[in-house]
Amino acid sequence: MAVRDIGALLVGLLVLFHTWGAWALVEVNMEDRVEVFRGETAQITCMFTSDDGIGGVFIQWFYVTGGERQRIYYQDSTMKVVDRGTRFTDRISVNGTGATGGVVLTIMDVQLKDELEFICLVKGLTDGVAEGRTKLKVFVIPDHPIIEGVQEGISIDQGSPSKIATCKVKNGYPKPNITWYRNNMPLQSNHDGVMVVLRSTVESSGLFSVESELSITVKKEDKDAKFYCEATYFVPAETRMTESNFTTITVYYPSTEVNMWVESPKGKIKEGDSIELHCYGNGNKPSSAFSIRHKEVEMQMDSNMLVLNNVTRLHSGEYTCVCLDTDTYEEISKAMNLSVNYLDAAVVRPKDSAELAQGAELTATCNALSSLETQTTWFKDGQQVSKGHTLTLKDATFNAAGTYMCVVTVPEIDGMETSGTLHVYVQSPPEIIRPDNTEIEESLENTVDLSCHVRGFPTPSVTWTTSDGKVLKTVSQQEIKEGVLISMVNFKVTSDITAFCNASNEYGSDSVAFNIKAKSSGVIIAVIIICILLLAVLGSVLYFLYKKGKICGRSGKQDLTKEKSNKDNIVVEMKSDNTEEAVLLGVNGEKQP
Repeated sequence: MAVRDIGALLVGLLVLFHTWGAWALVEVNMEDRVEVFRGETAQITCMFTSDDGIGGVFIQWFYVTGGERQRIYYQDSTMKVVDRGTRFTDRISVNGTGATGGVVLTIMDVQLKDELEFICLVKGLTDGVAEGRTKLKVFVIPDHPIIEGVQEGISIDQGSPSKIATCKVKNGYPKPNITWYRNNMPLQSNHDGVMVVLRSTVESSGLFSVESELSITVKKEDKDAKFYCEATYFVPAETRMTESNFTTITVYYPSTEVNMWVESPKGKIKEGDSIELHCYGNGNKPSSAFSIRHKEVEMQMDSNMLVLNNVTRLHSGEYTCVCLDTDTYEEISKAMNLSVNYLDAAVVRPKDSAELAQGAELTATCNALSSLETQTTWFKDGQQVSKGHTLTLKDATFNAAGTYMCVVTVPEIDGMETSGTLHVYVQSPPEIIRPDNTEIEESLENTVDLSCHVRGFPTPSVTWTTSDGKVLKTVSQQEIKEGVLISMVNFKVTSDITAFCNASNEYGSDSVAFNIKAKSSGVIIAVIIICILLLAVLGSVLYFLYKKGKICGRSGKQDLTKEKSNKDNIVVEMKSDNTEEAVLLGVNGEKQP
């Protein structure tokens, strides 16, 4: 008979003996359960007491499967043996000799299949046998819960629970639990229209995957509700919970009222604006159709919005927002009044222009028709000269002439304004605006440019003359602003001269003189010097040729012999057209042969 069989027989006899009530003094204490994560190491402690001492104790470890015991280890005072051929052969060890009254079974790399009941059996030689039992529990943390909400909208008039979402929790051990929440409040199945369907599967790995489906009877207030699921699972010595992300649903419900407003522009509306009208109901239903009516005209909208571009006062009036349920053909509406403010063009009196004599008085008005209160301001040359609809000019002078602009504004609306102009002419004789410099120096043969600024009304006639009575041709003449004329001439300077700018109209005349002083040009002086030098060189050459006798009288004349004289050596050849005779005269008039 094998040793293993003999041992098992002895154990059976001992247990039987113990069962029959034999007196025994061996006691074993073990924990009810030991909990570990999959893949970790488990330690199961067996504590015992015996009167037989160290050498009189026989210890064996078993696990229970299918209601039967399977030994995996035994020891006595002389040996420690791990049974071969079991699932734990290569993964267990036992620490302790029993001298301290306890041994520890260590199981490495615990797997799900190791979740068994383990038995520690202790036998004394004289005082009987005892055993203890511990259940090994294995745990695996599941994946994070995943929630999938429905994408379609749900109508509140369904009458029965509608699917809201599903929640999946995979790969946990033991099997995790799922709880549903709405706005942080737990939902209970079969209560207040709530229905939960739970399905679980065992994966090939032995782990559990759980799927839960939530259905509720949808109400209007669920449009803002947040739904999520919570996974509850066990780990060693505690219970943990993990929440999913939240999901929402689209709830369809009919409108009970509608509203309409002007989205832009903010504030009062003026002509030329683009108006954006919005029309909405307090419901959410695909079968709801919205439109806006104005003067019995139905205007369709785009995304519940109507845009009116470049509006005028004709767009004023009542607008009605209409919501039609195409399923029931029920209609609800709401009206509002729209006012488009206007400001007509400014009207100035006198119209366009006005003429007045010096010292006279002028009263002008500027008005613009508007739907709102207006303000009027008068400007001249960019400067404010008056406020109010009336402009009064008293004891007019030439400075009063010019262009006046009236600007009419609507204080209640930024940018709403119009304007008009009035050209005022004051009758006066010409007045030449004196230039800073009328004394001009210019080089001979150069061109001088002159200009003359004249004011007066009617516009003066301008001519240019010179001190020697000539009339100069005007190069350009143009009006630079009301009543002020600029005239320009240019001419070549040949000598000192005075040019006159003459201005006249029916009320008088005026003139101004420009004194132009001619000055020699450096180029002319250089030319004169060069000419003198050339003449000097030419004279020297002629004298040299004469001294050499290279210059004579008419053809056939004899050469003259030069004699010394105590007088100057300069002689002049005198010839007469009537004779062939020629004499040389000295500087004192003496004849020379």
